[in-house]
Amino acid sequence: MNIMTVIFNGLSTSSILLITALGLAITFGLMRVINMAHGEFIMIGAYTTYVVQNLFSAFLPSSVFDAYYIVALFAAFGVAFAIGVIMEKLIVSRLYGNEIDSLLATWGVSLILQQLARSIFGAQPVNEKAPSFLQGNVGTGDVTFSYVRIFIIVMMIFCLVGVWLLMYRTNFGSKMRATMQNRSMAQCLGINTKKMDSITFGIGSGLAGLAGCSISLLFSIDSTLGTKYIVDTFMVVVLGGVGKLLGTFCGADIIGFSSVFMENLTSASIAKFIVLIIVIVFLQIKPQGLFTIRSRSLDD
Repeated sequence: MNIMTVIFNGLSTSSILLITALGLAITFGLMRVINMAHGEFIMIGAYTTYVVQNLFSAFLPSSVFDAYYIVALFAAFGVAFAIGVIMEKLIVSRLYGNEIDSLLATWGVSLILQQLARSIFGAQPVNEKAPSFLQGNVGTGDVTFSYVRIFIIVMMIFCLVGVWLLMYRTNFGSKMRATMQNRSMAQCLGINTKKMDSITFGIGSGLAGLAGCSISLLFSIDSTLGTKYIVDTFMVVVLGGVGKLLGTFCGADIIGFSSVFMENLTSASIAKFIVLIIVIVFLQIKPQGLFTIRSRSLDD
């Protein structure tokens, strides 16, 4: 077991978890919406990337094929954002404050989206071809780092910094946090809270779409792609502390590195079980997670 390989794999796994968890940190951590369809937005992002790849392959010269992935990044976010806004307006907006109802409703939406994906793309998994600039490895001897995983780590950094700047360095971020922390006061200040709800939910969904775009570089795409990450993603958000970006970052690192380390000692299934037990025990000791956010809505 090469320690550098374990560290790199742990970092790349943590990066994947963090990208998937950032969107959930917004929809669940800030909006208090238990969105069981979050995994399906990951799937939507992955399939959008696959569609963009096929369009480039069919209608554009091979010399510009590699550019498909750059276009796919924007397309994955945009499609997931749009579907998220529609879902919020039609379903989620009617269920604020009803956690069980929102859980059941979004679970139903997840089943519909999975079946829709099977109807359009078929039940068999499809594969995406990585652009040439992401193919290959770098390193010497027994230590090699794939360009794809390096790209995912860099993408995670951009997403994390981007979300932080949006939330804490923009007027929109101030309005978003005000709406989520004290809705009635935000309305008194003239903030259109319904509009903020839709856009915030859309951003969370769009980030899940970006996660799907990155995951599609590593794994086959099928209708159940998102379900493989939804449990780990919820664990990241809850372990880190609901509503805290720093907590989401730390939670992703803990679960990512723990999973990779345990997998090297046991098997993947046993490693997941051990990590789950560790998280459960920790939450019994500190139910609010690593970090807590103080607001009127949480104190009520």
